[in-house]
Amino acid sequence: MEIKDILSKVDHTLLKQESTWEQIKAICDDGIEYSTASVCIPASFVKQAAEYAKGRVKICTVIGFPLGYSTTAVKVAEAADAVKNGADEIDMVINVGWMKDKKYDELLDEIRQIKAACDGRVLKVIIETCLLTDEEKIRMCEIVSQSGADYIKTSTGFSTGGATREDIALFAKHVSNGLKIKAAGGIRSIADAEDFIALGADRLGTSAIVKLVKQENFTGGY
Repeated sequence: MEIKDILSKVDHTLLKQESTWEQIKAICDDGIEYSTASVCIPASFVKQAAEYAKGRVKICTVIGFPLGYSTTAVKVAEAADAVKNGADEIDMVINVGWMKDKKYDELLDEIRQIKAACDGRVLKVIIETCLLTDEEKIRMCEIVSQSGADYIKTSTGFSTGGATREDIALFAKHVSNGLKIKAAGGIRSIADAEDFIALGADRLGTSAIVKLVKQENFTGGY
């Protein structure tokens, strides 16, 4: 797979608490230069980044992040605010406790409300796979497939584990209605990226791939 094709699936990510505008601006510059799918940044920087990027790269942000247990009303407000500020894509975190309590209707309703607040923008649903059983992951595939969201996403990168090849294969078997897959957390090499894409991931949440490309100065296929 050519490097440019991998980069076109990368959400180039910087979500550290200590992130500064200079760092966010550098992420935007990288996203523009390497034609990544988006840059994924904290909500507080969305307006500034959108004004800076001027449509040259899509701006993605996160809501209910990273723990997911804000109320639905708060998450909806976060999504609407991000859209107002210029976000093109929203990555939300589910309430994992609701999954454990089998509150499937509440989970579905929350995702649908947030999707409505996205006003046509792309919505990705982070289910934090490292905290779920395989049975719970399968049920979340079913719920997110019914919700109208655009992607199911493995991880925040802030919990006990990130994307695994097994989870992406599991997702691929159980999603429906055109739901796409995003692998995030722990994608540290070109080989990792190629593996996740081959298994069915349409997006990759990672900070490492662009850094590797810059270091190695890849210009063609790999």
